[in-house]
This record gives sequence, C-alpha cells and structure tokens, in this order.
Amino acid sequence: MPAQLTLQKLTLVFGGAASGKSKYAEKLIFESGLERFYIATSQVYDDEMRAKVEQHKVQRGDGWTTIEEPINMSKALDNVSASGVVLIDCATLWLTNLMLGEADIDAMIPEFIEACRRCPAPVVVVSNELGLGIVPETSMGRRFRNLHGAMNQQIAAAADHVVFVAAGLPMVLK
Repeated sequence: MPAQLTLQKLTLVFGGAASGKSKYAEKLIFESGLERFYIATSQVYDDEMRAKVEQHKVQRGDGWTTIEEPINMSKALDNVSASGVVLIDCATLWLTNLMLGEADIDAMIPEFIEACRRCPAPVVVVSNELGLGIVPETSMGRRFRNLHGAMNQQIAAAADHVVFVAAGLPMVLK
C-alpha cells in the first residue's frame, strides 16, 4: 500500500481485469477501522458470475454490510451510516447494467458522482481500465469502451484520490 493513503470523501481505484484493484480497495477500507459497507453492482445471470461473487465474498471476509444495487446508487448510498466507509464494486458492472437497461447514461454518471459526494461516509469506487486492451470488434463494444473511459475520467476528476492498480501494485495518480 502506498504511503498510508488516508480515506477522503471520494477515492477511485481502477485497473485491468484481475489486477488486484478490489483486493487493494478492500484493504484500504479494512485498515480505516470504520464500519464497512459494500455496494454490489453485479447481477448474477450464470454460474461463472455466481462463482466470482462468492470468491469476492470470501476475499472480503466477514464484517461487511452488503447492499445489492445494480442501478440506483443514490438509493444505495442513502443507506450508509456516517460512521462507516463505502466500497462500490464495481462501476464497470454498474455501467453495463445502465447500458443494457437503455438508461440515460449521460445523466446518470453525474448523478452517481453527486451521490458519492453527498454520502455521509467516505466512498471508494472500483472500476476497470478498458482503454489498455484491444479495440473491441463490435460497435456496441466500442461504444461501451468509450462510455466507460468517459465515466472513469469524470469520476477521477471529482475524486480526492485516484489509484491505478497493475499486477497487484498500487500507483497513486492523484
């Protein structure tokens, strides 16, 4: 962990798939000593996703209050105590849910950021970095990559801390 990063209002932790970003974010929150809230954005549609969710639960360990909310981050964040800290894992799946549900993404991303800033507890958002990979083959894939990149940029601009994780190693960008 970098030189004792202290939790502030909003932290973005991002990196590639299986980069260690969730593990880093969980450690950051655990070391805060605050009451831990976990907002799960995934929707379980198959056995592979079910196994991934179970793996994350085991990795996190006990002592978390889990709020399952795939769309409405304002509603989820309203259920958090000021004495706690929130982990949203992850913004990539949240954006997927919005896109598949044909939501107004341009309106919902700023609303999401405002809800994070308004939350009475510090918020840590985990997100993927999709821009380092290959160009998606389909127009839908390219649209998602572009929306995702814009979302990460907006969250990073609003965040007090931004941490990039690669190969399990965190690099503080902001």
